[in-house]
Amino acid sequence: MSCLKTCNRRPEKYSLNVALSVEMVEEEALNLPTSGRALLVEKLLASLSGEISPEVERAHLDEVRERQIAVRSGTARLIDGIEALRMARVGVRP
Repeated sequence: MSCLKTCNRRPEKYSLNVALSVEMVEEEALNLPTSGRALLVEKLLASLSGEISPEVERAHLDEVRERQIAVRSGTARLIDGIEALRMARVGVRP
């Protein structure tokens, strides 16, 4: 949920048009599959923290693709976030 829906006032630096554009992007992003949303979050965070080395970005994208292939082929499985946290807390691996 965006700040525009939960905050008492709009951020002063945003005009109404920009705020509406942000809400439109948010709505579209929330309709992406989980993997697409995760990749988008990573890219947005990276844009806030500065430049990423092209080699690091390539290695990361290669890892994401390898994991997608593993899940699709059945050699790996996805674990729900809540379950993953539970397993991490008790030190259990799948």
